[in-house]
Amino acid sequence: MTEHSDLTPQRLRHVLGHFASGLTVITAATERGPAGFTCQSFSSLSLDPALVTFSPARSSSTWPLLRHAGRFTVNILPAEHHHLAVQFARSGTDKFAGVEFSASPLGNPVLDQALAWVDCELHQEYDGGDHTIVLGAVRALGARDGGEPLLFFKGGYFEGVQSRAGLLESVA
Repeated sequence: MTEHSDLTPQRLRHVLGHFASGLTVITAATERGPAGFTCQSFSSLSLDPALVTFSPARSSSTWPLLRHAGRFTVNILPAEHHHLAVQFARSGTDKFAGVEFSASPLGNPVLDQALAWVDCELHQEYDGGDHTIVLGAVRALGARDGGEPLLFFKGGYFEGVQSRAGLLESVA
């Protein structure tokens, strides 16, 4: 393994891209209607109290709308719906065009295609450099039976068993 002290954003993205993550769409009911964005930096944080965390970019135009709402839902995406990750990552478009959803217990959009969802109230925010570290207090959650997660690895989407098998072979 080669060691480098090059800490440019490009090098960081390349090296840290070797860590596979799931993909989520964070949504909320806002004063302007439903809003949401794609986020790969989601994780469970604490079981007691029940907390989750994610980190939107400071440049996000959607996160301020969700912050103002004070509550949000994390929609965990299934393998077969990577188009939702692409759709909710775009700026300046109707991200909910053609997307079916229902209201969560807190009134946030739960995407009908979500593998699982976590309904939260904003608990805390911290400075995270060019991102904001958000903690959400979990208030409700659910998951559907079956389904495979959508993974993001080295800048690409991996769907289903075949892609994950290829992913595991490339790691080994």
